[in-house]
Amino acid sequence: MTAAAHRVVIVGAGFGGLAAARALKDAPVEVTVVDRMNHHLFQPLLYQVATALLPPGDIAPAIRDVLHGQRNAKVLLGEVVGFDTTGKHVEVVLSDGASRELSYDTLVVAAGATDSYFGHDEWREVARPMKTLADAIDLRSRLLSAFENAAAAESAEECDRWMTIAIVGAGPTGVELAGQVAAMARRTLRKQFRGLLDPTRVRVVLMDAVDSVLPPFSPKLREHTKRTLEKLGVEVLLGKKVTDVDGDGVVYEPGEQRLPARTVIWSAGVKASPLAEELAKATGAESDRKGRVLVRPDCAIPEHPEVFAIGDMISLDEIPGVAAPAIQEGRYVAKVISARLAGNPAPEPFRYNDRGTMATVSPGDAVADVRGLKLTGLIGKLAWVAVHLAFLVGWRNRAAVLFKWAWLVTTGRRSQRIILEPAHAQKITRTHRS
Repeated sequence: MTAAAHRVVIVGAGFGGLAAARALKDAPVEVTVVDRMNHHLFQPLLYQVATALLPPGDIAPAIRDVLHGQRNAKVLLGEVVGFDTTGKHVEVVLSDGASRELSYDTLVVAAGATDSYFGHDEWREVARPMKTLADAIDLRSRLLSAFENAAAAESAEECDRWMTIAIVGAGPTGVELAGQVAAMARRTLRKQFRGLLDPTRVRVVLMDAVDSVLPPFSPKLREHTKRTLEKLGVEVLLGKKVTDVDGDGVVYEPGEQRLPARTVIWSAGVKASPLAEELAKATGAESDRKGRVLVRPDCAIPEHPEVFAIGDMISLDEIPGVAAPAIQEGRYVAKVISARLAGNPAPEPFRYNDRGTMATVSPGDAVADVRGLKLTGLIGKLAWVAVHLAFLVGWRNRAAVLFKWAWLVTTGRRSQRIILEPAHAQKITRTHRS
């Protein structure tokens, strides 16, 4: 690559950023992918790491491994903390704490989203989110520790508190977690805690302020999902707004009702990455109420055609913040960049090709809306499997994940039941407020 090559800096190696980098493989550019983690994360399967089904490496290939065959791409491990659109560089803090200015000719920002606690960030310590690999591994340890603590409890009341798992948020992540936790308790752990725990006493409670599970889905699929979860033993509490969370449980409206639970999982909302705000300040772009940057139809920032933003951190035509749009946006932006460099007309404005939405409900059931076709049960599950395997990066990961799914269906066993911290480190300060 010559020194005069067009420099494309891509911030973030999620679905959008990685898609953009790979789509520029044959372009006359020098691509630098910057991410604060060294791996690409397949977030739709994080809950399966949290529920001891998949090992972390199966859904998180190293970025350098993914791009190792791309001669015009390099990777920089560091966190972008600022933008200088006048000098055309980004400020990066490297893993050793040193700062570096990274120059660009074209900038693509794909920083993703983070959890939203709706102004109650103090809940994060006890209501764990699930956006990163570390979150999922931490949650796995907390879930497994809860069952160990229940087995060691000296009273039925204490045992019940440990065996109650509260999941706040009834969107796809909450639904998928609830189904897997219920299945893990009743099938997998039943054999491991024989004589110590009655798996039928495990309470998995899925709660949300909205009046249905999976709000974006059709009424038919929502009803099927709720019915299937209840058959699994999940308690579905809808129309319940959480007003407080502490180490002993959840307080919710209407009224000041309390759900005693030693494990609380948060999947109730997301907001744009803090980097979206930094980008808006640097470019003068507008943001919506979720902090997402408003972009032009070609995904460029208004008044800054050399700066693109894609994925969960942008607001464009009410496109949902899921993997498929981010991938399509990444590939589209790569086409725009290539067309500009070749002196060709710009592509048509970005248009999302919605191929459907889906969510798994249990190890053998999923719901899917594919171009108006409503799928449930085994057929829905097969569609869900096909799509998720297609989106996974790398054939080794696909084969490993498919094998572990087949192993679970056949035996009910989960091979990743590892608690990483010693018992004394698993304690959470109890802050029950009467």
